[in-house]
Amino acid sequence: MTARWVVDEIAPARDLRITWQPISLKLKNKPEEDSPFFDRVDRTYKMLRVMESVRATEGEDAVFQLYWEYGRRIHHDQAFDFEVADALTAAGLPTSHADAFESDEFDLEIQTRHDQGIALAGDDIGTPIIAFDNRDGVKQAYFGPVITRVPPTEDSLAMWDALVAMMNIDGFWELKRTRTERPDFGDRP
Repeated sequence: MTARWVVDEIAPARDLRITWQPISLKLKNKPEEDSPFFDRVDRTYKMLRVMESVRATEGEDAVFQLYWEYGRRIHHDQAFDFEVADALTAAGLPTSHADAFESDEFDLEIQTRHDQGIALAGDDIGTPIIAFDNRDGVKQAYFGPVITRVPPTEDSLAMWDALVAMMNIDGFWELKRTRTERPDFGDRP
């Protein structure tokens, strides 16, 4: 939902240039192979390999196209075990990138980018992470915001502007409240 919020409401109104970075719950949480979560985080990690293959030859816009296609399939279609080659085709990308799914060629790149995000936001966080330069030109990051639906444009922009303002406060660290509803993904983008 945070990605939809940034893409649909914030980026056009605030002229943002977005670079999508990997964060892996497999790397972050290090679940044991017999954990009930392992297969899911292992699969998403392998999907990140495909995204990094795309980034290496197709560029940042192509990473977004694949990320968006993954999101459509997982969140809107409730399909988690789809063929990655099919997602690449739907995103208009060469299916040859699917070879990266089982290859460790991009593992160092994923680890490096993942570590950079964690270093900015801290180890006691999850996903999403939003990072940008504060008014002093220092890159800072937040975990979140975690939202269940995209607010109307006026509220979306007010929330973004508040996050930007808080990024400039050295002593600001955290806001949180208990989630009481599941995400509402809206129409399939």
